Amino acid sequence: MFASVGADGSVRMFDLRHLEHSTIIYEDPAHTALLRLAWNKQDPNYLATVAMDSCEVIILDVRVPCTPVARLSNHRACVNGIAWAPHSSCHICTAGDDHQALIWDIQQMPRAIEDPILAYTAAEGEVNQIQWGATQPDWIAICYNKACEILRV
Repeated sequence: MFASVGADGSVRMFDLRHLEHSTIIYEDPAHTALLRLAWNKQDPNYLATVAMDSCEVIILDVRVPCTPVARLSNHRACVNGIAWAPHSSCHICTAGDDHQALIWDIQQMPRAIEDPILAYTAAEGEVNQIQWGATQPDWIAICYNKACEILRV
C-alpha cells in the first residue's frame, strides 16, 4: 500500500497489486491542493497531510476514511513540513513559515489537541524542511534560508 496527495485536494491509497484503482480516504472540503503526506512510522493506520497555504496539519486514520481524527493548528503561517517520530506512534513534528518547529503528542486523540508539547523558533527564517533522525530519534534537523540546524529534543 502507498498513498499520494494531489492538486484535487484528495488523499488516495493504492494497492501495488491493483494500481488501476485507488481509494480516496480524504478530500479537502474546499478542494484545496494537498502538498505533503507523511505516514506514521510506528502505526501505519495514521498519516498526516497539509493543504496549500494552510496553517493546519490534518491527521487521518485510514480505518476511518473522510474524517480527520485530529487537526494541529498552532502555526501562525503556512505549514511546510511534517515528520513523524521514528520511535513513537504518538509524536509528530510540524514546521512552517512562522519560523517554528512544533512537536505534538497526539496520544489523546480523538480529543482535541490544543497545544504542542515543544516549540522551537528559528531566528532567521521560515522553516522549509524538517527531518526526524531515524537512527538517532533524539535529534531533529530543520532547514531555513541557507541553513540547517540539528536540534536535540
